[in-house]
Amino acid sequence: MMRAIGGMVMLAMACAVSQAQAWELQWFGQSAFKITSPGGKVILIDPFITGNPKTPEALKDLAALGKVDLILVTHGHGDHVGDTARIAADHEAKVAMNADMGHTFGNLGIVPYKQLIRFNKSGPIQPIDGITVTMVHAEHSSEVVHTDPASGAKSVHPGGEPAGYVIELENGFRIYHAGDTGVFADMKFIGEYYRPDLELLPIGGHFTMDPAHAAFAVNKLLGSKKVIPMHYGTFPPLKGTPEAFKQALGETGTEVIVMEPGQVLKF
Repeated sequence: MMRAIGGMVMLAMACAVSQAQAWELQWFGQSAFKITSPGGKVILIDPFITGNPKTPEALKDLAALGKVDLILVTHGHGDHVGDTARIAADHEAKVAMNADMGHTFGNLGIVPYKQLIRFNKSGPIQPIDGITVTMVHAEHSSEVVHTDPASGAKSVHPGGEPAGYVIELENGFRIYHAGDTGVFADMKFIGEYYRPDLELLPIGGHFTMDPAHAAFAVNKLLGSKKVIPMHYGTFPPLKGTPEAFKQALGETGTEVIVMEPGQVLKF
């Protein structure tokens, strides 16, 4: 009897630990993701939501996001900056980005300086308790197109260098969001040094890796365990598909997880 009770207690404890370590990932389409960490921290990456043709209409109500603790922006293009300013204002969330783009955001009043975390590549930071973020290289471009709220005039401003992020959650799980990027040799360093458990990689082509290039990156450089393809099908030039990506990968130990916009996965 005592053994049975002890076994039940141990099972309950194991379940509690397992639930405590669980975290969630939601995809809005393009490169926009929401991470809810094991400790309940909410992180948005490239929150292109209200203007995103792939985001389900029900999710375009930003109030439905709930609380937001941190926003990570990979570069200055509009389909990645997205709703950063409004979400930051509504939630008083911290906004982390490359140091130069941070100055542009601060000077233009897009996000107040007090909410900005300006940092750069390689040195890990802990922008919120229990979460470690490392900025890594991305092979792309970056500029900020700003519309003056009074006159409606558009102007172009420095966006610094594009980036990807390695995000380590409280339980040690590491997510690599590559941002917009082509293949670059230092992906091998990212794979070997940071050893991400999950990678979010663009496959659309035209502006980023296409399926063949992304497959090369996975097979020859990153050595990925799990990959979620992103940045495809949102606009006509982004012709890459998950099916083409899987075909280009060939026989591999990498698990390809294809998400639908709005879908939430638990890990």
